[in-house]
Amino acid sequence: MDRIIDFISQPWHWAVSGAIIATLSVVMTLLGERFGISGFYNAICSASGAGKRIKLFDKDYTKEFWRMCFIIGAMVGGYIAMHFLASDAPVQISESTIEHLKEWGVAYPDDVSVNPGYLPAGLFNFSAKGILLALIGGICIGFGARYGEGCTSGHAINGLSHLQFPSLLAVIGFFIGGLLMTHLVMPWIFG
Repeated sequence: MDRIIDFISQPWHWAVSGAIIATLSVVMTLLGERFGISGFYNAICSASGAGKRIKLFDKDYTKEFWRMCFIIGAMVGGYIAMHFLASDAPVQISESTIEHLKEWGVAYPDDVSVNPGYLPAGLFNFSAKGILLALIGGICIGFGARYGEGCTSGHAINGLSHLQFPSLLAVIGFFIGGLLMTHLVMPWIFG
């Protein structure tokens, strides 16, 4: 059993998760469903009565039960992976990125017992600035995902694989937004 746990807890090649996502996307397509998570936000808002006041949330949320199970499974799986199967190695990122983040005062973790390395602790802390950034970022992402009829993953993975032109436009917009954020907004916030 220890050998299995050791195997599972080691960092895996990115292609493994890519193959799993591709397989899941094909299976979902064959079942007539669209793989994505941001649609669940509509279901929550609709179930809480927002659909009576806002047309965007006027959906049949009873068809989203499978998505709720998927999201709960992802949260439980993430908890298990983080607390019982975490690797001792920090997440591998390029040296140039590490140096670039150091210029902004964001340190790469030397000791994973202090920071597991998944999120830069310098960005997500309990300071007023950290809380404000997390709050504004969460609102922007949540609103954008619903207004754009899907998130980055949904459009880039599922939408492009179904050759949907709106998804192509959305992905182009994501890249432009990412470049603007990286080269203009983040230096202004952290520089």
